[in-house]
Amino acid sequence: MRGRWSLAIVGVVLILAGGLLAHFTQTAGGIRIEDVRFTGAKGNTMSGLLYIPPNATPQIPAPGILAVHGYINSRETQDGFAIEFARRGYVVLALDQTGHGYSDPPAFANGFGGPDGLAYLRSLEIVDKNNIGLEGHSMGGWTVLAAATAMPDGYKSMVLEGSSTGKPFAAEGTTTWPRNVALVFAKYEEFSTLMWGVDLARDVTQSPKLWALFGTQGPVEPGKVYGDIAQGTARVLHTPAITHPAEHISHEAIGYSLDWFAKTLQGGTHRPVDDQIWFRKEIGTLIALIGFVALLIGAFDALLEAPMYSRLRLPEIADGTMPEHVAASGRRWTAAFILSAFIPALTYYPAFALGGTFVKPSALLPQGITNQILVWAIINGLITLALMRFAPKRASRSGIVLQSLVIAIATVAIGYAALWLADLAFKIDFRFWTVAVKLMSAKQFLIFLIYLVPFTAFFVIALHVLHRNFSTMAAPRAALYLTNILALTLGFIVLVGGQYAILWLTGKLFNPLPDPGFVPLSTIVAIQFVPLLAICAVIATFTWRRTGSSLPGALICGLFVTWYVVAGTATQAAF
Repeated sequence: MRGRWSLAIVGVVLILAGGLLAHFTQTAGGIRIEDVRFTGAKGNTMSGLLYIPPNATPQIPAPGILAVHGYINSRETQDGFAIEFARRGYVVLALDQTGHGYSDPPAFANGFGGPDGLAYLRSLEIVDKNNIGLEGHSMGGWTVLAAATAMPDGYKSMVLEGSSTGKPFAAEGTTTWPRNVALVFAKYEEFSTLMWGVDLARDVTQSPKLWALFGTQGPVEPGKVYGDIAQGTARVLHTPAITHPAEHISHEAIGYSLDWFAKTLQGGTHRPVDDQIWFRKEIGTLIALIGFVALLIGAFDALLEAPMYSRLRLPEIADGTMPEHVAASGRRWTAAFILSAFIPALTYYPAFALGGTFVKPSALLPQGITNQILVWAIINGLITLALMRFAPKRASRSGIVLQSLVIAIATVAIGYAALWLADLAFKIDFRFWTVAVKLMSAKQFLIFLIYLVPFTAFFVIALHVLHRNFSTMAAPRAALYLTNILALTLGFIVLVGGQYAILWLTGKLFNPLPDPGFVPLSTIVAIQFVPLLAICAVIATFTWRRTGSSLPGALICGLFVTWYVVAGTATQAAF
């Protein structure tokens, strides 16, 4: 029994090691981080992380910065900016937009929460109200622009990361509004048409909309400061050679914002722009994320030894109580692998288009992106059911449904408890870049219950066929893990890798659908499918090798993925 806990112990050690690294990075130099909730102007609850440097006191208030994430992200997404701002003596409010994280839905309401966030930051006695900056990535840029519109004298300067003034959600920029703007717009931006009306991001300097903001009649010169800081009319453009999602995990992009606020705000602590430590926190939370996966499978392994799960344990093939497994071979194996890997990727864009068109957010299904993933899961579940008869037959195992359900719930509950403790002790979630495992709010838990059954049904079907095609006890362990991982992820690796190769070569993503604004967001969402499905493959393979059944792993994956998706995206409908 003790040996069965070894993998779980490894997971706990990794979570502790990663949590400590992340904690000491984000609190370096005496910074305190507070999880804050405050009431918005319309009675709505807003959420944020407040970074407080030691120099900020009621007697000597420090400059403040409102930092806001983009669409379907949350307050931790801007942690690189927040950490470096706080290290330079700024009080930072990393805000959850409305309908994101722990701020009340619906998304897009009340200026995305920007006016409420700025009002709260200005209410703090440790903040110098004459030196406040605004920073936002993507839709977070529109959030801070909404704050600037609501309080035109409530801030001094702003940084827009991969964002824009003007339609669809902000007023048009002029030479006098907003105040002192730095724009960071990547050369490989996926949203160049939406943001600045240019087909290619590298041509943003040619945008008439940008000219109106900068007061020019010709191309804007990157790196050159236009206007006057003292008058509030300063503007500067930076065009790093990165993509839209890379803008919030880029030393270069963060450095531009540090330089701009050093020039436009007073009262901070000088540090060179290349003095950045925030990436250590990303490494720490990545280590914790790996530990979380190890804890899940280790906890399952240990729980399996309990007497109540005796029927769930793998029967002995040698003594004849379980027939030897047969998997696909030869051409059938190749065909099964190609279909498993590429049908989910080939149906991805059409399924998302159907979901976005016909399954609008509502009180019953309140999350738009989750609805699109749901449509994709239903389509692929039905395709897999149709192809199931071509998979090698397996003897079914009866009487294990209840035990599988109980052990799956217990396993995921242990992982959830570990995340809760990590949040309590270190104020972190388990994340790296776009991948983040977050705690659910009470409202999100209710939403989780709505989506749980269909997502779990998808995994029950998909993983059952996966194991019938590829999994045998005789297969070498590493080969089996690699096969199952690639069977679930290779199509998305090709889709995402191909799209970004096309973007690098041509300056824009390939769009297979008529709507020009659809593909960029869907492609960015697809990035998360690769690590998420890889984690599911690891869980599914481990649990199958212990039980000879696909069901426990499918139930764990259904619980985990539903939790992951619901907690990590936006809620567009009031719930």
